Amino acid sequence: MPPCHADHVPEHRPTPPIFVPLVNPPDDVFIAHRYVHVVGSNVWVHDEQADPAWEAHFLGVLDGAAVWGVDVPRGLDPADGAATDLYSYFGRSSETDWLIAGRAVQIVEWARTHRFCGRCSAPTELAPGERSMKCPACGLQAFPRLAPAMITLVTRGEGADQEALLARGVQFRVPMYSCLAGFVEPGETLEGAVIREVREEVGIEVTNVRYWGSQPWPFPHSLMLGFQAEYAGGDIVCDPTEIMDAQWYRRDALPAIPPGISIARKLIDAWLLSE
Repeated sequence: MPPCHADHVPEHRPTPPIFVPLVNPPDDVFIAHRYVHVVGSNVWVHDEQADPAWEAHFLGVLDGAAVWGVDVPRGLDPADGAATDLYSYFGRSSETDWLIAGRAVQIVEWARTHRFCGRCSAPTELAPGERSMKCPACGLQAFPRLAPAMITLVTRGEGADQEALLARGVQFRVPMYSCLAGFVEPGETLEGAVIREVREEVGIEVTNVRYWGSQPWPFPHSLMLGFQAEYAGGDIVCDPTEIMDAQWYRRDALPAIPPGISIARKLIDAWLLSE
């Protein structure tokens, strides 16, 4: 057996909490609960439900604790002003906690807006065994809404001289640059959406489109699908309704970029480490 050297012993790091999303509570008896109270579109997390009469939606299990999304009635605030909007929570929580909060907001908002059938106006019922609201009169089912959106990091060049295309959107809340993004159209492939959105937003062509990863984005119900792509030609011409500015940046001269748990930042970080 080879000798064991201290510098080869892996650093001990806490195991991140594991969240298992579920539709129905399992038969287990939970000794702990976690309630994500949805106050408008803000969240307040507590280990007790502020009012047992309020509608609660089972979200899943986090390290053995049952997690619920609670619909706080309009005009009430059990947090006394301490509820946090998802944008702020995004910057000061763990990725797991933020994803759970986003799941709570999306499911509560979906249930709020699908109490009646969109076809015949009859009251709907929560379908057993699945996340859907079903109309007992006409049978129409409504599932939680998800809007797929692509986000891509476009690069050009090779090695240390390689550059990434980053853009500042007209609706960005803070002055930063990020990857290009846009919604997928009906009947469109994800790769086709990448090519079209890049062309529409900054006027260039891309090739070698490769899927990278995904991230739920509850603003209000997007699913971000991350891609990498390579520059194929054209000059940057920004769509002024979408993009304020777009530039090519080297690894050693980046502008302000998104925070660490966003998929945009993860795409950029992966590129920084790929040199």
